[in-house]
Amino acid sequence: MARDTPQAMESYYPGYAETFTRIGKERGWPPVTRSHFNAQAGPTGALVIGSPKDVADKIKRHSEALGGISRFTFQMDNAGLTHAQLMQSIALIGKEVSTLVNG
Repeated sequence: MARDTPQAMESYYPGYAETFTRIGKERGWPPVTRSHFNAQAGPTGALVIGSPKDVADKIKRHSEALGGISRFTFQMDNAGLTHAQLMQSIALIGKEVSTLVNG
């Protein structure tokens, strides 16, 4: 997560692509492409990446699709992100996303 979605996408993609391309070689998957990543990070994709508003909107959309959820867990272990970036993401979740999701 970052202040804006393009920044979040640019920060997250390199580590994501490296990790999943490496795993894919072991499991027979094709290399990760930017278009695949963009689709997964888009509004209906599985990856929850973006600005606080975009992340909150995606959580709400998932909740509606699943009939309501009571909690959401973030897995934030991308080798391409710095400790400072992870701490900023955690702060944004606590200060902004939680408020946007819970009202």
